[in-house]
Amino acid sequence: MNGYVLREAMVLDGEGGFRGPVDVAVEGGVVEAVGRNLATQKAKELDFSGLWLIPGMFDCHVHVVATSLDVMELLRTPLSERVLEAGGILDRTLRSGVTFARDAGGADVGIKRAVDKGFISGPRLQVAVTPISQTGGHFDGHIAGPAIDLSAGYQFPDYPGRPPILVDGPDEMRKAVRARLRAGADWIKLTTTGGIMSAHGSGTQPEFTREEIAVAVFEAGRKGKHVMTHCFGGEALHNSVMAGVRSIEHGIFLTEQDARLMAARGTWLVPTLSALRDVWQWADEGRLPPYAARKVKDLSLQFGQSVKIAREYGVRIALGTDFISREQQGRNLGEIALVADAGLTPQEALLAATRNGAELCGVAESYGQIAPGFVFDAIVLDRDPSDLEFARKCEISGLFKGGDPVIRHPRWGSD
Repeated sequence: MNGYVLREAMVLDGEGGFRGPVDVAVEGGVVEAVGRNLATQKAKELDFSGLWLIPGMFDCHVHVVATSLDVMELLRTPLSERVLEAGGILDRTLRSGVTFARDAGGADVGIKRAVDKGFISGPRLQVAVTPISQTGGHFDGHIAGPAIDLSAGYQFPDYPGRPPILVDGPDEMRKAVRARLRAGADWIKLTTTGGIMSAHGSGTQPEFTREEIAVAVFEAGRKGKHVMTHCFGGEALHNSVMAGVRSIEHGIFLTEQDARLMAARGTWLVPTLSALRDVWQWADEGRLPPYAARKVKDLSLQFGQSVKIAREYGVRIALGTDFISREQQGRNLGEIALVADAGLTPQEALLAATRNGAELCGVAESYGQIAPGFVFDAIVLDRDPSDLEFARKCEISGLFKGGDPVIRHPRWGSD
């Protein structure tokens, strides 16, 4: 696309406030300049006065192949159908305002490449391929009758060459991590406590030893990669942070002592409040299996506390939704409002969704800001977003990815 200038827009700055009105000049999908009364020779100039621009959202915890809680439905669905539905989910995710996502298990490098090559529409992806669970751990969906191993709820389908999900001991961990790296994983995803949507364990019981976690961190680090871990808290959180994981996913039982340690070690928190809110609703509606409904009740008083504690102690926070059903997909912006309700200021919430996500994903030199030299991924809004109402309603007026208008604001006109 030829270069263009958006005139007189209000633009999110590096502190979470807005500068402007300013002009934004874009060339080759990259921001060329931001400033007042830019003198340019661009072929296209657009009046964006009264409009607001924020960077595209980073959702740092998605599962684009997770579509249903119905195990039998998933067992009966061909792999090709699940992959093709993932393409639709990626398009919805992009159109919700997410221009960069980190898939925490399910999407392989083929799905990532399909987006990069333009076969399907979606946010840029980093992938973990599949999570790693201990035998009897969070993602062990073993069916006792026919003695079949599969992922919990069959959320992650089997296919030839898929790395094993169940791992026990440092040696198996080493091989499992190497297999994922060979398969193109950008991240290694561990599960170091139980969770809600699995029959095994609880959020307070540790899974994997510190040695096993440390092996994963070491092997990932040799290839310049990092480890993210599903972890509610307790001993597992301490072990994970001390072993060097980059991000704690969920962190529901985060304590002040945990937060001090995470801040000191530079460990991120991705609280995934959207998923927690939804499973509580499903429990009230009787849509969860009994074991999951019991776990939800134990967590009801913890909602959002991790965000408040993390903020108080300076833990860096990025956002993730952790959606696991098709009905949730495409409502990603709601996470911004939820973390603000939990204790972040609106400015902090906007930065957590943009600049912070880019830092966590290691791409902060090119993404997450609207500034010279940065790829122009941007959400267009018709009114001041400082009250986060756009996030509560999951409504945007326009969207750019790499400078291209994915959702054309009426001011864009025709090419």
